[in-house]
Amino acid sequence: MEIEGRDFMNTPPLKTVRFGGNVVATLAKFKQGDTSDYELLKHQLADPDIKDAQIINWLQEFRNCVTQLSKDHEQLIYVALRLPWLGRSPAVVEEYLSFLSNLVSAQTVYLRACLKMVVSNFKPSEFLPVCVDILITQYDLPRSFDQCHQALQLIGRYVPSTSCFLMPILIENFPFVQKSSRTLECYVHNLLRVAVYIPSLRRDVLELIISRMLKLDVSAPRGEIEDVEENAVQQELKGEQEEEGLFDMDEDVCSVNSSPAGTNVMVHPVAERLDTLMVVLLAFIKDMCHVNGCLDVERTKDLYKDLVCVFDKLILPTHASCHVQYALFYLCSFRLALAEAFLEHLWRLLQSPSHPAVLRQSAAGYMGSFLARANFLPVVTVRACLDLLVPWLHLYIDSQDSGSRAYCDITLHGPFYNACQAVFYTLIFRHRSILEGNMKKGRGLHMRFLSASKNVKWLFDPDVYPSIHRKYQLVFCYTIIERNNRHVLPVVRSSVGGDCVSTNTNPLDSFFPFDPYVLKRSSKLIEPLYQVWEEPCSDADEDDFLRGETPETKGVMGMTPGSYESHLHSPSSVGSPPISFLQRPYHH
Repeated sequence: MEIEGRDFMNTPPLKTVRFGGNVVATLAKFKQGDTSDYELLKHQLADPDIKDAQIINWLQEFRNCVTQLSKDHEQLIYVALRLPWLGRSPAVVEEYLSFLSNLVSAQTVYLRACLKMVVSNFKPSEFLPVCVDILITQYDLPRSFDQCHQALQLIGRYVPSTSCFLMPILIENFPFVQKSSRTLECYVHNLLRVAVYIPSLRRDVLELIISRMLKLDVSAPRGEIEDVEENAVQQELKGEQEEEGLFDMDEDVCSVNSSPAGTNVMVHPVAERLDTLMVVLLAFIKDMCHVNGCLDVERTKDLYKDLVCVFDKLILPTHASCHVQYALFYLCSFRLALAEAFLEHLWRLLQSPSHPAVLRQSAAGYMGSFLARANFLPVVTVRACLDLLVPWLHLYIDSQDSGSRAYCDITLHGPFYNACQAVFYTLIFRHRSILEGNMKKGRGLHMRFLSASKNVKWLFDPDVYPSIHRKYQLVFCYTIIERNNRHVLPVVRSSVGGDCVSTNTNPLDSFFPFDPYVLKRSSKLIEPLYQVWEEPCSDADEDDFLRGETPETKGVMGMTPGSYESHLHSPSSVGSPPISFLQRPYHH
C-alpha cells in the first residue's frame, strides 16, 4: 500500500512487526478454546504507541470477518473501538469509518458501543491541561469533533433507529457542571451540532442543556455575582495603588490591565461557566434562525416551538433563575410575531384556572418583566397586553369582593397579586411611551383599574405590589397604602370546621425574570435588546405631566420604588457571537 506525497521523516513505516496470526485465525483458535493469540491481539490493539499502518491493517482484517464478530467477542470489539483514530491520517480515519459502518450493519448488537465511543470524544481529553489555547491547534479539537460527527451521521445512515439509542447516551455522558468551562463548552457545542443534523432530537437536546444550565443559574444569584465581580475590581484597584506607591511606576504602565477583572472573564467561577454556555446557546439560536444572514421564518418558528416547550417544562417552574430564560428573550427579538406569541402564551397560562397557582404567578412575572424590559416591543403591543390584564383584574375583583374570600391571602389570590405587579411594573418602565401618544386615553385606560376604591381597598398592600406615585394622581390608592403596615401582610386563614385565624406574614416574593443581565460575554447579544432603568424625570417635567403635558423624551423613561431593584445597571459591551453551528466547526 502506497501513500502519495508521504514524508519519509514523519510517516511511520508501512511494514510493521506484529505477533500472532491474523484476525480470522485468531477467532478460529478462540472458538476452539485457545485464547493465547486472542489475548495477544487485544494487547497489541491497546498499545498506546500503535502506528497508522498497524491500525489500518488491523481494521481491514476486522472488516473481512465482521460477520464472525458476535456477542462472544464483545471485549475484543471494545478494544478495537478504542483505537486512537481521531486526528490521525486521512487513511486511518477513512478505514475506521468503514469499519464502523460494516460493524453496525452486520452486528447491530454493537450499536450502543459505537455510539458511546463517538459521544465520549465530544469532550476534550482529561489528560490535557485546562489552559490549552496553544494546545488546541496542536491537538486539533475542531477537526476531531468534525470526524466524530461524520462517524455519527454515518452510523445514522446505516441504522435508522440511531436517534432512539443516542439520547440516553448523550445524557449519560454530560459532564458534571463543576467541570471546567472548556469541557462544558465543547460538549454543549457538540450536542447542538447533533441537533442540527438530527432534528428529531433537538427538543430533547435543548431540554438536557437547559436543565444543566439552570443548575448553574440558580446556584449563582445575581447579587452574589455582582459582589464577587465588584470585589475583584476593588482588589485590582487597590493593588495598582500599592504598586504606584512602592515603585512610582509611569502612568501608562499602571493603566495596563491584565487581571481577569479587566477582561471578559467572570471572576465568579459558576458565572464563568454559565456565561460560556450562554454564548454557545445564543449563537446556536442565531445560526439556526438565519440563512446567509436572512431570517428563515419556518426554521425560526420550529425552534420557537421547541424552546417554549422547554420553557414550560423547566424554566417556568424554576424560581430565581437569572439568565437562562434570556434564550427565549433573544429569540423573540428576531420577529415581533414571536414576541407576541410568547406574550399570548403567558397570558393563557395566567388566566387558566386548570394550571397550578405557582405557575400562573410565574407566568404573570414573566409577562410583566418581558413587557417592561424588551425594548423591541412597540408601545401598541404593550398597551394591548395591558388592555387584557386590566379588565381581567377588574373581573377578578368583582367576583371576589362579595364572597367570603374577600381578604388578603396569597394562597387564594396569588395569581391576581402577581398580575397587579405585572401591570404596575410595566407602567413604571413604559408609562412615557404609553401616555405620550394619547394622554387622555392612556391615563383613562389605567385609571379604570384603580377607579373603584370600595372594591379594591382589601387588595391594596405594599407587600403585594409597588406603590403608584402621586404623579399618576392616584391619591386614594396612595392613602390606603400609607395606612397599611409596610412590613407584614395580614393573612386570614381558616381550616375546615375551624375559626378564621389572622396572621402577619409576607409570603409574596416578587420575581421579575428579566432583571439586569450580569454575565459579561453573552451580554453582548442581550444589551441592544434591553430596556435599562433610567432615572426619574425632573420636578419641572412632573409639573408638566400633572398639567396634562407630555415632556419631550428620546427614550422610555420610568420611575419605581427602590424596593423593586437594588442593583440596576446596564450590561457591558456590544458584539456578535464567536460561534457558528451551520458554517464552521467548534473553536475555543
